[in-house]
Amino acid sequence: MTKKISDPKERFAKSIWASMLAPEHMQKVEDEVVERFIPAGGYVCRKGDTVDYWMGVIDGFLKMSSISPDGKTVTFSCMLAGGWFGEGSLLKTEPRRYDVVALRDTRVAYMPRTTFSYLLDNSIPFNRFLLHQLNERLGLFISLVEYDRMLDPDTRVARCLAAMFHPYLNPGLKAGSSMQIQISQEEIGYISSVSRQRANQALQLLEKKNLLSVDYGGITILDLEGLRRFPEE
Repeated sequence: MTKKISDPKERFAKSIWASMLAPEHMQKVEDEVVERFIPAGGYVCRKGDTVDYWMGVIDGFLKMSSISPDGKTVTFSCMLAGGWFGEGSLLKTEPRRYDVVALRDTRVAYMPRTTFSYLLDNSIPFNRFLLHQLNERLGLFISLVEYDRMLDPDTRVARCLAAMFHPYLNPGLKAGSSMQIQISQEEIGYISSVSRQRANQALQLLEKKNLLSVDYGGITILDLEGLRRFPEE
């Protein structure tokens, strides 16, 4: 079910680009962006879909992935509150090249292509934001190729957890603020492309290294830079 966003200022509070817009541009966004509830396990979009919206997470947890020709699931990224995605497909006017699935109940904001194009044509700060976001996403995807091909599962889990604190791609989680993440071991397995049991083993190892602590229903990051560098001592 699609509906107008209630209390848009609060809903956009974690989105970096929203704070950059001129008041008249933000008003257009508030008037034209809608939200939709996606239950856990539901698809936000599928590979091959026509791209008509730029999308962002109001609250919840999404996974961006694709199925390789040999049937392997390849996870590209995860998105939490404040994260937006799909700008590349909109700019190239090509079909969606990945699936996006809700790992838990999630509310998603949908910005129509016309609104997105209006901001591109009229807001220099919005263009600067997109340049930064595209560059950061490219860097993340390059590193994920390394994770998949070269790194062992323990390192993959460590790096994927660290990537959740990316200031542009997941602005809802900021280094230096609350370092506790409400995330299940199954969800960690999904974003790291390992089984839940293997994710549990990796978390036990990372806990012994004093990089994180495993809590009930989540984890607390103790050493973010250590997770980013793992397994370096």
